[in-house]
Amino acid sequence: MANSALEIVGLLLTLIGLIGTAASTGMPMWRVTAFIGENIIVFETRYEGLWMNCFRQANIRMQCKVYDSLLALPPDLQAARGLMCCALALAGLGLLIALLGMQCTSCIQNNDQAKRMVLIVAGSMIIIACICVLIPVSWTANVIIRDFYNPLLIDAQRRELGEALYIGWVASAFLLIGGCMLVCCNVQSEDKGLERYGYSRTSDFVNYPPQPLQPQQLVVLPQTQPQFQPVLSRHPSTNYSYHSRYPSVRSGVAYL
Repeated sequence: MANSALEIVGLLLTLIGLIGTAASTGMPMWRVTAFIGENIIVFETRYEGLWMNCFRQANIRMQCKVYDSLLALPPDLQAARGLMCCALALAGLGLLIALLGMQCTSCIQNNDQAKRMVLIVAGSMIIIACICVLIPVSWTANVIIRDFYNPLLIDAQRRELGEALYIGWVASAFLLIGGCMLVCCNVQSEDKGLERYGYSRTSDFVNYPPQPLQPQQLVVLPQTQPQFQPVLSRHPSTNYSYHSRYPSVRSGVAYL
């Protein structure tokens, strides 16, 4: 019952992490224009994401434009695209596989070991998805911070951390916790099942010295004489094995 509750909690955390990963991938707020200097009156804000650039002016709605060429993008942005797509695919597949192996579902019947292995595989996929989210988010944040403190860049070229990066970090944390819960609760259950039928390595073994063979006395059983049963015959016989007070018809015929 406890493992079933942990599996449900891990599945919910994975679902929240998957939603956060999808939101971080689609949002254009990876890099935001930095407001530096004493002039706080800014008429334009620029956002840079994985798929598009967006501009927002005062009292005007946001206008976005998709990147024209993939090869013209910087290397960190190209890698971030691929890793975030891999994270979405792995987290989605891990979530579906985890649904098949949960104890509250009947997709796999009468095979607890197969269910545990399915959940371990699903949890491993979710943990790999967490790593795929964490790498591009941290890499982009490192590039932004490095360029921000670069003295060769002007203030207009400096950027700050956008909201999508924080959402990506939170989503990776949810994926990590959910995947670890799915893996750990089933690994412990499998170890307990093995200990139930296994031998303890710390048990003391006692060696018994060989005992010499003792001569055995032969016992001769007395042989019994076979007992003959009386056989009825048509011919009279004078041999009788018992005495009777009343003579029988055959005894009278024999006497005659």
